[in-house]
Amino acid sequence: MAGGILKGIARHAFSRGPIELVQTVRITVETGLDGDFRGALKPGRNERQVSLMEVDDWARAMRDVGHDLPWWERRANLLVEGFDLPQTRGALLRVGPVLLEVTKECDPCSRMETIAEGLRGALIADWRGGALTRVIEGGVIAVGDTIVLEQPR
Repeated sequence: MAGGILKGIARHAFSRGPIELVQTVRITVETGLDGDFRGALKPGRNERQVSLMEVDDWARAMRDVGHDLPWWERRANLLVEGFDLPQTRGALLRVGPVLLEVTKECDPCSRMETIAEGLRGALIADWRGGALTRVIEGGVIAVGDTIVLEQPR
């Protein structure tokens, strides 16, 4: 089964708060990504516990808007490379020891326009804004871990 690599981990403690880049992080069913405000909003049933984005999708969006901004400006939690995020609700992703379930597309918000004009539109096509997930099995992940599509049980 072909997989990709986790290239980056980012979190923010509160809405619109500063982004913190980390090399490792604990993820739990109850709180999502430790230190990130989204995961604990609705423990166990939150559809936005962990967000993922592809390296290539961010690069395409940057080309479309003529900028070269760092990926964390998207405010996604996990950046993956060499892996096509599934665009299917219920798809299971294994990132290191952690199991995530895709809940929906991460639609770009109006904040993207304040970062770069046209960015919101550039992220709409083909789920470029990323995927939202809920945590099924927790654990500690690290930059460099593999990400694979896991078969349903």
